[in-house]
Amino acid sequence: MELKEIQNLIRFVAKSGASEVKLEMEDVKITIRTGSGKAETTIIQQQPQQVSVPSPVPVESAAPTPAASEKAEETPKDDETSNYIEIKSPIIGTLYRKPSPDKPVFVKVGDTISAGDTVCIIEAMKLFNEVESEVSGTIVKVLVEDSSPVEFDQPLFLIDPS
Repeated sequence: MELKEIQNLIRFVAKSGASEVKLEMEDVKITIRTGSGKAETTIIQQQPQQVSVPSPVPVESAAPTPAASEKAEETPKDDETSNYIEIKSPIIGTLYRKPSPDKPVFVKVGDTISAGDTVCIIEAMKLFNEVESEVSGTIVKVLVEDSSPVEFDQPLFLIDPS
Protein backbone atom coordinates (compact mmCIF):
# COMPACT_ATOMS: atom_id res chain seq x y z
CA MET A 1 0.00 0.00 0.00
CA GLU A 2 1.41 3.37 -0.98
CA LEU A 3 1.53 6.54 1.12
CA LYS A 4 -1.00 8.29 -1.12
CA GLU A 5 -3.53 5.47 -0.59
CA ILE A 6 -2.99 5.62 3.19
CA GLN A 7 -3.54 9.39 3.23
CA ASN A 8 -6.76 9.00 1.22
CA LEU A 9 -7.92 6.31 3.64
CA ILE A 10 -7.26 8.59 6.62
CA ARG A 11 -9.28 11.41 5.03
CA PHE A 12 -12.13 9.03 4.22
CA VAL A 13 -12.27 7.67 7.79
CA ALA A 14 -12.17 11.19 9.27
CA LYS A 15 -15.09 12.31 7.06
CA SER A 16 -17.13 9.15 7.70
CA GLY A 17 -17.36 9.77 11.45
CA ALA A 18 -16.06 6.30 12.37
CA SER A 19 -14.04 6.28 15.58
CA GLU A 20 -11.73 3.41 14.63
CA VAL A 21 -10.92 1.44 11.49
CA LYS A 22 -8.57 -1.54 11.28
CA LEU A 23 -7.22 -2.80 7.97
CA GLU A 24 -5.06 -5.91 7.71
CA MET A 25 -3.44 -7.06 4.51
CA GLU A 26 -0.71 -9.60 3.78
CA ASP A 27 2.24 -7.50 4.96
CA VAL A 28 0.61 -4.36 6.40
CA LYS A 29 -1.61 -3.74 9.38
CA ILE A 30 -3.20 -0.26 9.70
CA THR A 31 -5.29 1.10 12.58
CA ILE A 32 -6.86 4.55 12.23
CA ARG A 33 -8.45 6.15 15.29
CA THR A 34 -10.25 9.46 15.07
CA GLY A 35 -11.37 11.77 17.81
CA SER A 36 -11.19 15.41 18.87
CA GLY A 37 -10.77 16.56 15.29
CA LYS A 38 -7.56 14.70 14.48
CA ALA A 39 -6.72 11.32 13.02
CA GLU A 40 -4.14 9.01 14.57
CA THR A 41 -2.58 6.33 12.39
CA THR A 42 -0.55 3.29 13.37
CA ILE A 43 1.16 1.29 10.63
CA ILE A 44 2.88 -1.98 11.42
CA GLN A 45 4.63 -4.00 8.75
CA GLN A 46 5.10 -7.63 9.62
CA GLN A 47 7.20 -10.33 8.06
CA PRO A 48 5.74 -13.83 7.77
CA GLN A 49 6.72 -15.94 10.75
CA GLN A 50 7.71 -19.57 10.66
CA VAL A 51 6.16 -21.71 13.35
CA SER A 52 7.70 -24.97 14.41
CA VAL A 53 5.36 -27.64 15.71
CA PRO A 54 6.75 -29.84 18.49
CA SER A 55 6.33 -33.57 18.09
CA PRO A 56 3.64 -35.10 20.29
CA VAL A 57 4.87 -36.65 23.54
CA PRO A 58 2.97 -39.67 24.86
CA VAL A 59 1.39 -39.12 28.27
CA GLU A 60 1.26 -42.06 30.62
CA SER A 61 -0.81 -40.76 33.52
CA ALA A 62 -3.83 -42.52 34.98
CA ALA A 63 -4.52 -39.79 37.55
CA PRO A 64 -7.18 -37.24 36.57
CA THR A 65 -5.86 -33.84 35.67
CA PRO A 66 -6.84 -30.79 37.77
CA ALA A 67 -8.90 -29.48 34.83
CA ALA A 68 -10.93 -32.70 34.74
CA SER A 69 -11.68 -32.52 38.48
CA GLU A 70 -12.69 -28.83 38.16
CA LYS A 71 -15.16 -29.75 35.40
CA ALA A 72 -16.64 -32.43 37.65
CA GLU A 73 -17.12 -29.84 40.42
CA GLU A 74 -18.86 -27.42 38.05
CA THR A 75 -21.39 -29.99 36.84
CA PRO A 76 -23.67 -29.82 39.93
CA LYS A 77 -23.82 -26.01 39.61
CA ASP A 78 -24.93 -26.37 36.00
CA ASP A 79 -27.62 -28.89 37.01
CA GLU A 80 -29.08 -26.44 39.55
CA THR A 81 -29.42 -23.66 36.98
CA SER A 82 -30.25 -25.84 33.96
CA ASN A 83 -34.00 -25.17 34.30
CA TYR A 84 -33.41 -21.39 34.28
CA ILE A 85 -33.26 -19.23 31.16
CA GLU A 86 -30.50 -16.65 30.75
CA ILE A 87 -31.09 -13.17 29.43
CA LYS A 88 -27.86 -12.36 27.58
CA SER A 89 -26.34 -9.10 26.46
CA PRO A 90 -27.09 -8.39 22.78
CA ILE A 91 -24.17 -5.92 22.51
CA ILE A 92 -20.95 -4.74 24.16
CA GLY A 93 -21.37 -1.73 26.43
CA THR A 94 -22.14 -0.50 29.93
CA LEU A 95 -25.15 -2.02 31.69
CA TYR A 96 -27.52 0.19 33.68
CA ARG A 97 -30.24 -1.39 35.81
CA LYS A 98 -32.12 1.94 36.22
CA PRO A 99 -33.62 4.26 33.60
CA SER A 100 -31.92 7.18 35.41
CA PRO A 101 -29.94 7.54 38.66
CA ASP A 102 -32.95 8.77 40.67
CA LYS A 103 -35.35 6.03 39.46
CA PRO A 104 -35.78 2.48 40.82
CA VAL A 105 -34.25 -0.52 39.05
CA PHE A 106 -36.15 -2.07 36.14
CA VAL A 107 -36.25 -5.54 37.75
CA LYS A 108 -34.98 -7.17 40.93
CA VAL A 109 -34.81 -10.73 42.24
CA GLY A 110 -38.32 -12.08 42.78
CA ASP A 111 -40.01 -9.81 40.21
CA THR A 112 -42.35 -11.47 37.72
CA ILE A 113 -41.80 -10.30 34.16
CA SER A 114 -43.53 -10.83 30.84
CA ALA A 115 -42.04 -11.21 27.39
CA GLY A 116 -41.20 -7.75 26.07
CA ASP A 117 -40.57 -6.16 29.50
CA THR A 118 -37.45 -4.00 29.72
CA VAL A 119 -34.96 -5.52 32.18
CA CYS A 120 -32.02 -3.10 31.76
CA ILE A 121 -30.33 -0.60 29.44
CA ILE A 122 -26.95 -1.04 27.75
CA GLU A 123 -25.08 2.06 26.64
CA ALA A 124 -22.88 1.63 23.60
CA MET A 125 -21.21 4.61 21.92
CA LYS A 126 -23.55 7.16 23.58
CA LEU A 127 -26.64 5.21 22.50
CA PHE A 128 -28.91 3.68 25.13
CA ASN A 129 -30.37 0.32 24.07
CA GLU A 130 -33.19 -1.26 26.06
CA VAL A 131 -32.79 -4.99 26.72
CA GLU A 132 -36.16 -6.71 26.72
CA SER A 133 -37.02 -10.15 28.05
CA GLU A 134 -37.91 -12.72 25.43
CA VAL A 135 -39.61 -14.97 28.00
CA SER A 136 -42.06 -14.65 30.87
CA GLY A 137 -41.10 -15.78 34.35
CA THR A 138 -39.55 -14.77 37.66
CA ILE A 139 -36.13 -13.14 38.09
CA VAL A 140 -34.04 -15.64 40.08
CA LYS A 141 -30.62 -13.98 39.95
CA VAL A 142 -29.03 -10.75 38.73
CA LEU A 143 -25.59 -11.65 37.34
CA VAL A 144 -24.24 -8.15 36.59
CA GLU A 145 -23.97 -5.08 38.80
CA ASP A 146 -25.26 -1.63 37.83
CA SER A 147 -22.90 0.54 35.74
CA SER A 148 -20.59 -2.35 34.89
CA PRO A 149 -19.17 -3.24 31.46
CA VAL A 150 -20.70 -6.22 29.65
CA GLU A 151 -19.59 -8.30 26.67
CA PHE A 152 -21.64 -9.62 23.78
CA ASP A 153 -23.62 -12.74 24.77
CA GLN A 154 -22.72 -12.36 28.47
CA PRO A 155 -25.45 -13.68 30.80
CA LEU A 156 -27.17 -10.80 32.65
CA PHE A 157 -30.17 -12.36 34.45
CA LEU A 158 -31.47 -15.83 35.29
CA ILE A 159 -35.22 -16.36 34.75
CA ASP A 160 -37.38 -19.18 36.13
CA PRO A 161 -39.98 -19.69 33.37
CA SER A 162 -42.33 -21.79 35.54
